Amino acid sequence: MTDETYYAIALTRMTGFNLPMALQLYQELGSAQAVYDHRNDLGDVLPDSTPRLREALKHWDDALKRAAAEMEFITKGGIQTFCLNDEAYPQRLRNCPDAPIVLYYKGTANLNQRYVLDMVGTRRCTTYGQDLIRRFISDLRQLCPQVLIVSGLAYGIDICAHRNALANGYETVGVLAHGLDQIYPYRHRDTAVKMVSQGGLLTEYISQTEALPNNFRQRNRIVAGISDATILVESAIKGGGLITCRVAQEYGREVFAFPGAVGMPYSEGCNHVIRNNTAALITSAADFVESMGWQTIKQTPEAVERQLFPDLSPEEQQIVSQLQQTNDLQLNTLTVKTNIPIGQLTALLFSLEMKGIVKPLAGGTYHLVN
Repeated sequence: MTDETYYAIALTRMTGFNLPMALQLYQELGSAQAVYDHRNDLGDVLPDSTPRLREALKHWDDALKRAAAEMEFITKGGIQTFCLNDEAYPQRLRNCPDAPIVLYYKGTANLNQRYVLDMVGTRRCTTYGQDLIRRFISDLRQLCPQVLIVSGLAYGIDICAHRNALANGYETVGVLAHGLDQIYPYRHRDTAVKMVSQGGLLTEYISQTEALPNNFRQRNRIVAGISDATILVESAIKGGGLITCRVAQEYGREVFAFPGAVGMPYSEGCNHVIRNNTAALITSAADFVESMGWQTIKQTPEAVERQLFPDLSPEEQQIVSQLQQTNDLQLNTLTVKTNIPIGQLTALLFSLEMKGIVKPLAGGTYHLVN
């Protein structure tokens, strides 16, 4: 970590600061450290600044102490920090007018992947919404293997999107409304732990920040800004998912919605944005990919297998080929389809698991990751 990180954290903590003003200072002077260096002559470098702001900027002691404590927490926790000018900062988000000055990240996914999609909606999703997500992500995985799935780790649509992304071998990032010293809701902790090694957790908030209602609204802009497109799955006529859609539209991003049955409470929001032409209607992953113009897999399964798994034995190739045709097969089904004795098959599956190619799921089922 650099001195710039230290001063950037302090800048976000300055008494009386709001994000637009902090961001303007950062952009006008080029860095957080430059803001600190000019704390006593701000009127010369920013003549339009108010006397109240100039006076507030002279007193950094408390903010710097808090930044020092946060730097220690970050180091101990293996957390990455991205300042607005850093190369690793999410490029899509950097172009937004209210981008956070500092982001805190724990994970492995590249936040600048070629394709990034966020899925949002109600915290009270129905079986219909769950089925939509399950089918959409499974089909998308077959069409576009390299997509980062983003959501907010909340109940309902968010956690359903994260869990289906994990199950289908996608990386998935949760944008939090609090610091990385906690997980809210706590019931999603196990999923969050998995996401750290198959995606990540991202926030603009320092440790000891509580999950206050306004933080969730602020969080939604990051969800929208980090993504190429937003998909609304289910929503009441009012809700956080609709806020994310509105922000995404303001950012010039694509917005889509699944239609729902007329009169159903958690379809009203989706039907409303479709009717008002603020979201495009989709019914499948194929609809979405075609609308986005994303490149899809053209190779045969055998060609994909040769490209992705060049060092497998003939028996291992046979298992992979079978899972490419029909993923998530139980051990007994695999032994029948491959004609490999179950004892040998178990050893081969363990070898593939160690290579990161398959992973076991509940009920003796095996999932092809790549």
